[in-house]
Amino acid sequence: MDTNGPMGPAGPAGSVGLAGLDERIAGCRACPRLVAWREEVARGKRAAFADWTYWGRPVPGFGPSDARLLVVGLAPAAHGGNRTGRMFTGDRSGDVLYQALYDVGLASQPTAVSADDGLELYGVRVTAPVHCAPPANKPTPEERDTCRPWLVQELNLLRPTLRAVVVLGAFGWQAALPAFAQAGWTVPRPRPAFAHGARVSLDGLDLFGCFHVSQRNTFTGRLTPVMLREVLRTAARAAGLHGLT
Repeated sequence: MDTNGPMGPAGPAGSVGLAGLDERIAGCRACPRLVAWREEVARGKRAAFADWTYWGRPVPGFGPSDARLLVVGLAPAAHGGNRTGRMFTGDRSGDVLYQALYDVGLASQPTAVSADDGLELYGVRVTAPVHCAPPANKPTPEERDTCRPWLVQELNLLRPTLRAVVVLGAFGWQAALPAFAQAGWTVPRPRPAFAHGARVSLDGLDLFGCFHVSQRNTFTGRLTPVMLREVLRTAARAAGLHGLT
């Protein structure tokens, strides 16, 4: 297990494949503040989950290694991914995202409650630019930049099949654009601004902006299920995924 961060002694992830990358991500201890927080949450738990053994580690991406569509969030939730060990699983944001993926034909079921619940994604992978749950859901710029090599390596491994990306929220957008550049795509200068519904072409890769599926956005109606489904459908079609509902 690599505890030295994204470019530790195990070397670049391109030589070990996506499963190897996921394993290395789960062993990262590069950011002291995030390590302390995620482990404190895992020990203290929430009363509703007192009988759970929390994951309490970095959360790798979830989905097939030949995904044509990538969904990029922000970071795992303290009592969601940090508890279950799977992106957007076990929290309200995940409820919204996976329901929408199911509605458009990209997921086998509309709910995500645990890593062993049988959920499968069809042609889509879900990841984040920060893999540890941060205090107040706010990683620092330094933590974002320290975690970026993981996303770069993930993009490199997905590149043979990846055709479209949906980025949830301005933080993810700002974190992802440098990663795409480092992974070899040409990012326009000046960098395109985030907006819901934004679409940017990067050398055969279509990048879409979407408001984040946070409770703040979904409870206030800033992001509705209809809006989310529309972005996902458009991105899936751009990725060449067919049979959508």
